Amino acid sequence: MAGIVADVVIVGAGPAGLAAGLYTARDRYETIILDKFVPGGQINLTDRIENYPGIRKISGGDMAEALVDQAVSFGAKIENNSEVVGLARRDDRTIEVHTDENTYLAKVVILAPGSDYRRLGVDGEERFRQAGAGVSYCGTCDAPFFKDKHVIAVGGGNVAVEDTIHLAKFCRKVTMVHRRQEFRATKVLVEELLEETKKGVIEIRYDSIVTAINGGGKVESAALKNVKTGQTEELPCDGVFIFVGMIPNTSFLKGVVELDKNGFIKCDPEFLRTKMPGVFVAGDCRVSAAMQLATAIGDGVTTAMFMKEYLRDPDWWNKGTYPESMGW
Repeated sequence: MAGIVADVVIVGAGPAGLAAGLYTARDRYETIILDKFVPGGQINLTDRIENYPGIRKISGGDMAEALVDQAVSFGAKIENNSEVVGLARRDDRTIEVHTDENTYLAKVVILAPGSDYRRLGVDGEERFRQAGAGVSYCGTCDAPFFKDKHVIAVGGGNVAVEDTIHLAKFCRKVTMVHRRQEFRATKVLVEELLEETKKGVIEIRYDSIVTAINGGGKVESAALKNVKTGQTEELPCDGVFIFVGMIPNTSFLKGVVELDKNGFIKCDPEFLRTKMPGVFVAGDCRVSAAMQLATAIGDGVTTAMFMKEYLRDPDWWNKGTYPESMGW
């Protein structure tokens, strides 16, 4: 079976994939980056980025454009609207990457398809998740933009608790909405949260859900419902932070590489190797990812650096204690 040949095929043109492509192309490896839609990933929806080291402020769109331009300037080829639907090893040194239209043959594959924020699925959520409109999924990223404002935080896991505490450092008030009485977060985090409520900034609404997000050009209020009593309320607010989990874009990898129960790709944490020789993983789709722009870019660089070890010596893939401990 014929195919388009490259040294490296990168799946995903978000920050991790683009960073990997910059390094591999600059090292003169023939690099093809495949993306389901257009380059940039989640950062295209970000109004302002202020926590990337060395850049005081930049829009998500401008950051994506800069990453694309830099990778392409060194010869990386980016193919938009090219959704990867399958991956397979042809032989010891060749990996097949399949889209609906083409088959690509590569010595190395870097998986960087990213993850998407789990949605509430309520009225107004999609409308207000546009840049600066008031719906956010990352407290670490966007808390400073809501200084002295009242926001609602939705969720009950570790990220929800941690980011709610973080929001309280900037916001005038944070109303945490949790559909149960008990939190899924670890005990020590819950204890910290409850201690923080004594300061008067954080208020917890138990047994409650958000049923709609309302406003004109920006978020102005959210509709709440108590799941036990059925009582409803329209709560004025300036923003809604949704912390109900992430969904990795890895459904096409089931049975190909090892995934955890939530679909995140398992890997060697030092070199970001998957169980399939020649296939690395970078960014928000991997286990234990920090879900930050800077760390995604760091992952991309890491895979591009260590893939050279594999190309020099294929046996390198099985060296190290981690693969042995995992039974690889």
